[in-house]
Amino acid sequence: MSQHPPSCDGPDATGPHLPGAGRPDPAALVDFTVDLTAHEVSRRAEVMAALGSDWDPVEVLRGEEAAYDLLYSGLDEAQQRLYDDLVAAGVLPGRGHGRAAA
Repeated sequence: MSQHPPSCDGPDATGPHLPGAGRPDPAALVDFTVDLTAHEVSRRAEVMAALGSDWDPVEVLRGEEAAYDLLYSGLDEAQQRLYDDLVAAGVLPGRGHGRAAA
């Protein structure tokens, strides 16, 4: 009896229209690992060089805090209630003593 490729309409169908047709068995694939440590060290060095020697991370954080304080300052009663609800729900981080900056 001669061997013929399986039919595309039988239970053994492996025609190109079926998922995985023509692909190797995943169990037979070779493990492939890439170590990006050297690239990451180089990337971080480039970031630090781009920031410059006068970059002050503490001052940047202070500026961000001041910006948030300004953003949430002067809220009217309804806005303050909404802010408090968002903080309670964990959507916004709390500021100061549980209240937006005045």
